[in-house]
Amino acid sequence: MKTIQFIQVTPEQIQEAIINGVNSKLDDLKMNFQPKEPEEYLTRHEVAAMFKIDVSSVHNWTKKGKLKSYGVPGSGRVYYKRSEIEKVLIEINN
Repeated sequence: MKTIQFIQVTPEQIQEAIINGVNSKLDDLKMNFQPKEPEEYLTRHEVAAMFKIDVSSVHNWTKKGKLKSYGVPGSGRVYYKRSEIEKVLIEINN
């Protein structure tokens, strides 16, 4: 076990050094931390509204692989990730 001796260091100086170190790490974390946002899912109708198209077109684009759908097995419900839909919108507009 390693022994550390503090010579001519006051408890207040140690406390200040610790606080400064912790504050420095917190500031770094605040600058670099980006919380992960949960993925938002859209219905076929919401996607159709975003593209200003009919729901049948959303279905056709999904079958052709232009859009990727996510479904709940056995429920018949289909959802789309908002982030993926927004990427497709950007590609179409460019």
